[in-house]
Amino acid sequence: MLLRYLALRLLLIVPTAWILVTAVFFLMRVIGDPISAAMGGRLPPEQIAERKRAAGLDRPILAQYRDYLVRLLHGDFGRSQDNRAIGTVVVDYGAATLELVFWALLVAFAIGIPLGRYAATHRDSAADVGLRLFAVLVYAAPVFFVGLLLKLVFAVKLGWLPVAGRADTDVELALQHVSPKTNILLIDAILYGDPGYVLNVLEHTVLPAVSLGLLTGGVFLRLVRINLIQTLRTDYVDAARARGLSRRVVTGRHAFRNALIPIVTVMGMYIAMMLGGAVLTETTFEWKGLGYQLAQYLQARDFVAVQGIVAFIALAVAVVSFVVDVIVALIDPRVRF
Repeated sequence: MLLRYLALRLLLIVPTAWILVTAVFFLMRVIGDPISAAMGGRLPPEQIAERKRAAGLDRPILAQYRDYLVRLLHGDFGRSQDNRAIGTVVVDYGAATLELVFWALLVAFAIGIPLGRYAATHRDSAADVGLRLFAVLVYAAPVFFVGLLLKLVFAVKLGWLPVAGRADTDVELALQHVSPKTNILLIDAILYGDPGYVLNVLEHTVLPAVSLGLLTGGVFLRLVRINLIQTLRTDYVDAARARGLSRRVVTGRHAFRNALIPIVTVMGMYIAMMLGGAVLTETTFEWKGLGYQLAQYLQARDFVAVQGIVAFIALAVAVVSFVVDVIVALIDPRVRF
C-alpha cells in the first residue's frame, strides 16, 4: 500500500509541475513580450524586432509555449540578458538560498514546537495568552519589516551582529578557494578549517534566519498548541492516564508525536512560502542567494531570467511537496489508504 501511495504521489508531480510552469509562462506574457518589456525605450524598434525574431518571440504564443516546455524537458530554463544560462545561475546562487531556508526552518522548529507544547499544557494561562498573541504578531508582520527591525536593533544600535552579507568580505574571498567548494558557506568554512571563519559565517546567518523563520515559527506554535490540546482529549490518552502514567509521559510519549503530524503535512507549503520570503529577506540583508538574484533581474527587467528562476522554484516546490508526502506517509499510516 505504501508503494502504491508513493507511486501515485510521484505521478501527481507531473501535472502539478505542468500547471505551475504553464502559469508562470502565461503570467509573464501578461506584461507583453520579454524583449520589449526589457529593452523598450532603450533600443530602436528595428533592433527590438530583430531580437524578438532571434528569440522566436515573433511566433504565435502557443508555438512559444510548446518550445518553452520542450526546453524545460531538456533542463534549459533560458538565458539572461548577460547571456548566462539560468541553470548556471540556479547552481551558483541556489545553495545560498537553501542554506538560509534550512536555518530558518530550524528557527521555526525551535520557536514553534516547544512554545506550542508549553502553551497547550498551560492552556488559558497568562503564558498561553501571551504566546498566542506572539504567534499572531509574528505571522502578521511582513518579513521585510521584521528583518529591518532586527537589523536596526541588533546590528545598528547594539552592534552585536553584522548588518548584511553572508560573511565578511575577506572571509568570502578566502572561501572562494576552498576545495571542494559547495557554495554553502558554513560547510565551506568548516572545510577551510578556520574556526574564526565558521563563527563569522554563523554570525551573518543569525538575523536573516530569524527574520525568515519567525513567521513559520508562529504558525507551528499555533498548530502544535491546537493539535496537542485536541489529542489530550482523545480516548487513548484517557486510557494512558487511567493506567497511572504521569502527565509528562502521557503528553510526551502518547500525545505529542501525533500533534506533530500536521506540522509535517504543512511543512511543504511553508517551505514554499519561505522560498518566496527569501526574496525579501535576501534583499534586506544582501544575502546573495537565488532570491537576491531574482530581485536584481526584476530591477533590470530581465523577464526571461525571472521566468526561468520562478519556473525552477515552482518545480522545486513540487518536488519538496512530494518529499513531505513521503515523510507523512511514513509517520502516519492512515494517509496511505
